[in-house]
Amino acid sequence: MRLRTIQRSASLLTTRDLEDRKATPHNMPHKNISQLFTIFVLAIAVETAVPLLAHAQGQVTSDQIKAMNQPVPPFHAIGNIYYVGASDITSFLIVTPAGDFLLDGGFADTAPQIERNIQTLGFKLTDVKILLNSHGHLDHAGGLAELKAKTGAKLLLMAGDAEVIATGGDGRFPAVKADQVIHDGEKVSLGGVTMTAHLTPGHTRGCTTWTTAVQDAGTNYNVVFVGSASVLPNYRLIDRPGKPATYSGIQADYEKTFRVLNSLPCDVFFGAHGSFFSLTAKREAMAKNPAQNPFIDPDGYHAYVAHAEKVYQTELERERSEQAN
Repeated sequence: MRLRTIQRSASLLTTRDLEDRKATPHNMPHKNISQLFTIFVLAIAVETAVPLLAHAQGQVTSDQIKAMNQPVPPFHAIGNIYYVGASDITSFLIVTPAGDFLLDGGFADTAPQIERNIQTLGFKLTDVKILLNSHGHLDHAGGLAELKAKTGAKLLLMAGDAEVIATGGDGRFPAVKADQVIHDGEKVSLGGVTMTAHLTPGHTRGCTTWTTAVQDAGTNYNVVFVGSASVLPNYRLIDRPGKPATYSGIQADYEKTFRVLNSLPCDVFFGAHGSFFSLTAKREAMAKNPAQNPFIDPDGYHAYVAHAEKVYQTELERERSEQAN
């Protein structure tokens, strides 16, 4: 897909940085991939140990929210994609000539950060025309109500999570209703850019992985925004007397998710949490050497999927052993 160059006003420093970055080739040398791959594996290990507790509905402490929700400067990531989220709770602005997509709203407290970040980059909140979501947990859907009100954007939510978000997760975050409920495989187009929704359930019933394509420095890339494949500590995969599964069909849903994720072509790897794709390390690497874009990371994507699937299989075997005893 060839995207028309987007030109809008921005602060002088931001504009210069972005235009310089657009003018340089984004080829990732093997040695840089290896270095970042090591950082990525360490980040996954940390992410799956304790912070997973913070992703579950109703299990988030104020300290965990603060750690995941630190303000960070927004930046141009690749092509027409800009990072406008927090330190770990992600949000992405996908810019088109006809208006913009905004993917994910963070916590309710993240929404003002996202709004400021969009404006810092020189874009207008009212240019956001379509609001998307990865899944209906409070750290990704909590800010959707405010962002919808501030932007006037149309909110599209996957069936399975739209109902949860309409109740604010039973009162855990500000409720907001979808303008349109979407389903697996639906494509959403705006200004020559198409976002495709892939149902990747398990983490939630309507967990959504979004894909698109970008052009950067004359090269086309497949982009994947992973919803989540994490198995939370309070989840149960197998239904048994006295210990019901988190929801009926959750095991089959996770298996579908790994089939889908393993099938997607990925050059550029993003996700609902920065820890999924080593956001901090990659942002620092890009600041030091903008000509080598670390977000072009197919190896990191495959490592994430393999690790998440291994964690799932380990939990499944643990529950099967428990059931046998």
